Formats: sequence, C-alpha cells, structure tokens
Amino acid sequence: SLGRVGRFVTVGFASGAIPRIPLNLVLIKGIHVLGFQFQDVPADEFTRNELELRDLHICGRVTPHVGAVYSLDETVAALRHVAEGHAIGKVLIDMT
Repeated sequence: SLGRVGRFVTVGFASGAIPRIPLNLVLIKGIHVLGFQFQDVPADEFTRNELELRDLHICGRVTPHVGAVYSLDETVAALRHVAEGHAIGKVLIDMT
C-alpha cells in the first residue's frame, strides 16, 4: 500500500507483467508515478551509482532481499519461477 504523496516507480518488467495502478489513487493520495530505464542514465553516472551501491552493500547499509535460492540442478525451475512472475526479490542459483 502506497502512502499519501508516495512515489510509484516502475523499473522494467522482468516478470513480464506490466503493473497497474488505479489512477483515482494518484489523485486522491497525491501519488507521483515515474518510469525509469537504466539505458537513459549516462555511463559515468551509472558507474558512480553502481560503485556507491556496492559500497553501501559492503558496509551492510543495503541488503537485497533474497526471495528464493535454487541449486544448479534446479536452474530450469528457477527460470520458470521468474518467468511466471513468482519472484519477489532476488532469485539465486547456488553453484556450490
């Protein structure tokens, strides 16, 4: 649930499903709707952001959500999990 004056940002459609947001909520709650594509970011800015994000991850200030872990033998199932839109967070393939 998005709060008042919230920001709804869409970044790609890895699941294949295009998200829908009721436009009446945009008006009632004063929500901002933004689309974002990585290809629109200049290369130097992208690199700078990537390095900053890496540093935040290393120091523990940012931790990605791991939604599922599959063994290497389960790679097909992992890909199906993502393709069917069941992935929430990162889906990992354990190669050990």
